[in-house]
Amino acid sequence: MKPPIKQVNNALYRSTIEIGASKPKQILWYFVNIIFFKNPFIIISSLKVALLKAFGAKIGKGVVIKPVTNIKYPWKLQIGEHSWIGEEVWIDNLSQVYIGRNVTISQGALLLTGSHDHTRITFDFISYPIRLEDGVWIGARAVVFGGTTCQSHSILGMNSVAEKDLKSYTIYKGNPAIPVLSRTIY
Repeated sequence: MKPPIKQVNNALYRSTIEIGASKPKQILWYFVNIIFFKNPFIIISSLKVALLKAFGAKIGKGVVIKPVTNIKYPWKLQIGEHSWIGEEVWIDNLSQVYIGRNVTISQGALLLTGSHDHTRITFDFISYPIRLEDGVWIGARAVVFGGTTCQSHSILGMNSVAEKDLKSYTIYKGNPAIPVLSRTIY
C-alpha cells in the first residue's frame, strides 16, 4: 500500500538560512552572487574575497576564487590560507562549510550540505556541515555530501562522490568513493 502524499517539511531549511543573516542581507547576497561570482567576466579574485568577508565569511590570505562559482551563504563559509576554488564550483552551504589551508577544489565540484530524509513521509529537509582539512584536493566534477570530513591531504578523484569521511593521505575514486591508493608527498 502506498503512503499518502504529504507536504514536504522545510521548517529546518527556513530556520537554517535565517541563522547569520537578515532577510535584506540574504536578498543582497543573492544579487552579489549573480553579479560577481556566477559571472564569467569577473576574474578578480581579491574582489570576490573582499565581498565574501563583507558578508561574514572567514577567508585566509592567498585564497583564489575563479569565475562562475556559486556560493549559497558566505556567512556559513570558512576558507584557510592559500586555498583554490576552481571554475564552476558550487558551494551549497546550507550548513557550515570549513575549507582548510592549501585546499584545491577543482572545476565543477559540488559541496552539498543539504538533502531530504527519504524515510519520512514528509521528506523533511536535513543538513550537515562539510569539513575539508588542510591539503585536501577535490577533483573536477566530484561531489562531497553533508556530514563528510575529508581528512588531511586526502584526494577525491574526478567525478567521484564522497558520502562518508575520507582518511588522511588516501586517494578515493568512484561512486560511492572507495580508497584506491595511499598519497605520498615528497
